[in-house]
Amino acid sequence: MRHSLLVAALLALVPCATLAADAQVEALAARVDGKVQAWRRDIHQHPELGNREVRTAQLVAEHLRALGFEEVRTGIATTGVTAVLRGGKPGPRIALRADMDALPVTERSGLPFASKVTSTFRGEPVGVMHACGHDAHVGILMGVAEALASIRAELPGEILFVFQPAEEGPPDGEEGGAEEMLAQGIFKGFKPQAVFGLHVFSTLNAGQLGWRSGPAMAASDRFNIVVQGRQTHGSRPWGGVDPIVASADLIGTAQTIVSRRQDISRLPVVLSFGAIKGGIRYNIIPDSVELVGTIRTFDEGMRQGVFADLRNVAESVAKAHGATAVVKVPDTKGNPVTANDPALTARVVPSLRKAVGDANVVEMGLIMGAEDFSFYAREVPGFFFFVGATPRGKDAIKAPSNHSPEFFLDEEALKVGTRAMLQLVLDHQRGTGS
Repeated sequence: MRHSLLVAALLALVPCATLAADAQVEALAARVDGKVQAWRRDIHQHPELGNREVRTAQLVAEHLRALGFEEVRTGIATTGVTAVLRGGKPGPRIALRADMDALPVTERSGLPFASKVTSTFRGEPVGVMHACGHDAHVGILMGVAEALASIRAELPGEILFVFQPAEEGPPDGEEGGAEEMLAQGIFKGFKPQAVFGLHVFSTLNAGQLGWRSGPAMAASDRFNIVVQGRQTHGSRPWGGVDPIVASADLIGTAQTIVSRRQDISRLPVVLSFGAIKGGIRYNIIPDSVELVGTIRTFDEGMRQGVFADLRNVAESVAKAHGATAVVKVPDTKGNPVTANDPALTARVVPSLRKAVGDANVVEMGLIMGAEDFSFYAREVPGFFFFVGATPRGKDAIKAPSNHSPEFFLDEEALKVGTRAMLQLVLDHQRGTGS
C-alpha cells in the first residue's frame, strides 16, 4: 500500500510528457532525477575534449564501482570506461552507450553553470563547451545504471555500460572513439545481442522522442586540401602565385559537385568547408592556404563519387591558377552510416511510446549529422534514438543547434531520456516491448 501511494505521489510531480511511463520506471527514475541533474551540471561546468575526458571518466568509474558493478575497466581507447551489471534472472545481453567528450566551442548560453574552460585545439586556443549534449548523455546513463542496479535481483540478463571518449573525433594523430573502443575488445569478452544509445537533439522539443528505422544519420568524412602557391608582395600579385584566389575559386566550384554531379533526388549529400587558413599579413600573398571540411552521404557509391570529384576539382582548379593542390579526401577513416536495425526498432519503439505517450514520439527524416555509434551498430543490431532538448513553446527548428555556442538543453530532457532508456531496457530484457 505504501509503495502504491509513493508511486502515485511521484507521478503527480513529473511533467505530463512522462506520465505514460509505467509505475516501476517512474519510481526508479524519480529516485535518480536529482542526481542526474547534478551530474549533468557538474560535467557541463567541467567539459573535456576528446581523449582528454580524465575527470569525467573518473567520476563515472567511481560511480559504477560504488554500485558494485563487475569488470569496471578504465583507460580503454585512452579514457573510456566500461562495466557490467549482471541481473539475477536469465535474459539477453545488451550494451548501453554514452559519449563523454565536449567541443572546442566558447559557450554563450548564459547558464549559471556555463563552462569557463579553455584549452588548445589544432594548435589554437579555444573555449571548451558541451555544445552537443554529451554531458546529458553521461548523466542519464549514470542514472540508468543506478536505477537498474537497485533492482538487479529481479533484472533479467546482463548489461554492458559503455562510456566512450572522442565521439566528435580524436585529436589529430591519435586514435579514439567507438572504433577504437571496439578495436580494444569491449565486445570480445562481452558480445551483446543488441546495443542502445540516445542523443539529445535541438530540433525536437523537450518531452519528445525521435526515431527512424534503417539509415538514420549520415556517413561522415573529413577532407584536407592544401593549395600551394608562391608568396609575393600584395602590391605585385603577378610576382607570385596567389593561393587565396585559387582557393576561393576551388570552394565555389566544389559546390557544383553536389548541385550538378550527384542525384540528390535519390539521397541527400552535403559537402561543407569548415575552415580556411592562409596568410598572416594584409599586404603579403602567402605561399599556401589550407582548407578543411566534411562530406556527408548515405550511399557508398555516392560517397566515393564525391571523393573523386573533389580531388579532381581541387587539383584542376589549382592548376588553372598556376598553383598545386595536395588533396587528402578523406583524411581520416570517417564514420559509416548510423542505421537502426529494422526488427529491433519495431520491437522497441512501443517502449518509447509507453515512456512519453504516442503523441510525443516522432518518426524522423534522414539526419545529415553523423554519429560513431554506427560502429557498434555494425557489430550487433543497434537502436539509436533522439531526446528533445528545446524548451516547449519554442520553435525547435529555429533553436540554436547542437554544436552552437548558444546550444541550450531544457533539463526536462534529462527526465525524459532517463525514463525512455529505462522503459526500453526493462521491456527488452523482459521480452515485453511490443
